[in-house]
Amino acid sequence: MKDYIKIDEWNIIEEGFDPHHNKVSESIFSLGNGRMGQRANFEEAYSGETLQGNYVAGVYYNDKTRVGWWKNGYPEYFSKVINAANWIGIDVVIDGIQLDLAKCEISSFRRELNMQEGYLKRNFTAKNSAGKEVEVESIRFCSMVDDEAGVIKYTITPKNFSGSITLTPFIDGDVVNQDANYDEKFWDEIGKESFTNGCLVHLRTKKTGFDVVTGMLYYIIQNEEVVNASAESIEKEKYIGAKVELQAQQGQAITLFKYAANLSSQNHPVEQLADKLKETLDRVSKKGFDTMLSEQANAWAEKWKHNDIIIEGDASAQQGIRFNIFQLNQTYTGQDDRLNIGPKGFTGEKYGGVTYWDTEAYCVPFYLSTAEQQVTKNLLLYRYKQLPQAYENAAMLGFGNGAALYPMVSINGLECHNEWEITFEELHRNGAMAYAIFNYVRYTADESYLVDYGLEVLIGIARFWSQRVSWSEVKQQYVMLGITGPNEYENNVNNNWYTNTLACWCMQYTTEVIEKVKGLDEAKYKALVTKLNFNEQDEIGKFIHIIENMYFPYDEQHRVFMQQDGYLDKEQILVKDLPASDRPLNQKWSWDRILRSCFIKQADVLQGIYFFEDQYDIETIRRNYDFYEPRTVHESSLSPCLHAIIAAKLGDEARAYEFYLRTARLDLDDYNNDTEDGCHITSMAGTWMTVVEGFAGMRVRDGKLSFRPFLPGKWQSFSFNIGFRGALLNIKVSKEGVLVKNLSDIEATILVDDKQSPVKANSEVSI
Repeated sequence: MKDYIKIDEWNIIEEGFDPHHNKVSESIFSLGNGRMGQRANFEEAYSGETLQGNYVAGVYYNDKTRVGWWKNGYPEYFSKVINAANWIGIDVVIDGIQLDLAKCEISSFRRELNMQEGYLKRNFTAKNSAGKEVEVESIRFCSMVDDEAGVIKYTITPKNFSGSITLTPFIDGDVVNQDANYDEKFWDEIGKESFTNGCLVHLRTKKTGFDVVTGMLYYIIQNEEVVNASAESIEKEKYIGAKVELQAQQGQAITLFKYAANLSSQNHPVEQLADKLKETLDRVSKKGFDTMLSEQANAWAEKWKHNDIIIEGDASAQQGIRFNIFQLNQTYTGQDDRLNIGPKGFTGEKYGGVTYWDTEAYCVPFYLSTAEQQVTKNLLLYRYKQLPQAYENAAMLGFGNGAALYPMVSINGLECHNEWEITFEELHRNGAMAYAIFNYVRYTADESYLVDYGLEVLIGIARFWSQRVSWSEVKQQYVMLGITGPNEYENNVNNNWYTNTLACWCMQYTTEVIEKVKGLDEAKYKALVTKLNFNEQDEIGKFIHIIENMYFPYDEQHRVFMQQDGYLDKEQILVKDLPASDRPLNQKWSWDRILRSCFIKQADVLQGIYFFEDQYDIETIRRNYDFYEPRTVHESSLSPCLHAIIAAKLGDEARAYEFYLRTARLDLDDYNNDTEDGCHITSMAGTWMTVVEGFAGMRVRDGKLSFRPFLPGKWQSFSFNIGFRGALLNIKVSKEGVLVKNLSDIEATILVDDKQSPVKANSEVSI
């Protein structure tokens, strides 16, 4: 755990430069706007340890895997949202010596991420090997208004000399991915071009054929005037820059404005990319930096108006939740149903930037409550449009008759994860797709989605589960063999309780939706039956038979659901008895030792209890929580939030708050010693869930919002906004009670501790 980020409610601040923290900071201070993003790399050269990262949403490469691709059913490649052209670069040379903080004496350094207004600011004072000292300030952001553009204001001031300063703003497409399986570079150059005060590079991905044109326009201000000095064009492979030599005076600032843009063939015809890029650069540069920054602040103010969480009395907790919400909004805006949410967003390469079940299980609740309904619908449509690939994935594993298996890892719908215990066995991800449909309809009441899209997906998923089970003659029940549950520290187990439970729920929900769709639009239902060749009587009969005869492992002694068959055969050691030197297990123990241990990576049985809590009484939940949490090492970022929510339900304030801080500050404090690979974006939605579903106890009950709140002891109050079926409500929980403000023109009815309260339009109710 690290502790170098300053506590501030609206800003992430690093004071002083420690190169050992640099890659962690590059992740934490990352920027994005849903369409593009980049790590907090320096604009000037840096020869120290760094992970260069610029990303364009939806542009990926199919990197050939190192193992398994020659075997039946294994993916041939791992899709990756790849490192794209570096648009932030500004090479700085001072009297012939390149500015490089790894080779300078640094007397001051401050990096600040302004979350309220959406920009990154960096200040430093550095002296080079010749003793020449400069002061630098850079401000940059990825525009939320012009989402294909970013801008930098870079100011350098000589402190103890007058002399030559050469500035070379550039675009560099000769980039690599640190995680490239065969050290391959993923881009081919199509062309490059210089023009007045600007340049561009046109690149195309190998194999996948995405074209991206990245370009810049720049202006230099000296003596409060635009510099008209001629620039020397610098060209190398996939690189183009504009070198300008200036005579600098001691104490006199030089400012370079760099406007940049990334345009891809996903959004523009290839033959128009260069012209469209120039139009974009011309438009944003005419606005100017100050106008763009003002627009950025206004755009973020609008977002914060809808999804801020305000905590009084705990600045650390306040900073943590805002950082999580900020990164979520930078990663996904929901305007394009071709895009989704990678576990690292635009903050790093790990997990390839592609889509996992995290979106459906953790991110959907956040976007349902904090964004327009269409945003979450687009996440569901993303999966619906990839249903043909889900059929293909199932067929590759030997399933037929319209069975659908959604991938564990994907960007185009096809499975690209090549670890067998995940690819073939962690099948619970299929159920998360169905649960997201259920969650969306429950929250929005948009039953038309079931008619037009949802039922088709549900039938494919239910068919998969009905084929994946086996009949046990010994047990005279259905079993599920060769499974990996959410606890990835257990592989190839039989009868994972959560997976068996989820499979039965999926089949049950599908039968319920069939009846609902029949009633809503019988003609569309009949058309779907024909399209899918669905034999209603036989197939529903099979679903019901499996549901009624599924085996669920249970331990009578502890009166808990068994994570899987044989779990209690393992030596039962609690996490509190592990030496600190053994943690984290995934970095200290062999995989063999982990698999033989009883330790749990993340919520497994408790994941099912979270999803289906209404099926269990409070004592059943308590017994399972008290049994499994002490055995859980929380080495998945997705783990602490669910444990916090269930602890809150149980009235266990101490553990709820402990797990809240762990999830809220997971990256800021680098709890798991892995933030340098990128921030844990999808688990950040779990942080929001911890406050809203945990401390506020929000649920949807019978079409109404229900709350069962408590106030953590360290807090004076907390409040948040919730959008629900057209109404916008502000909920404030304090020592005095609950204050509900209706900020919309739509009347709402809520429940607080089971007491029903109508809240008229544009009014408030104190409870």
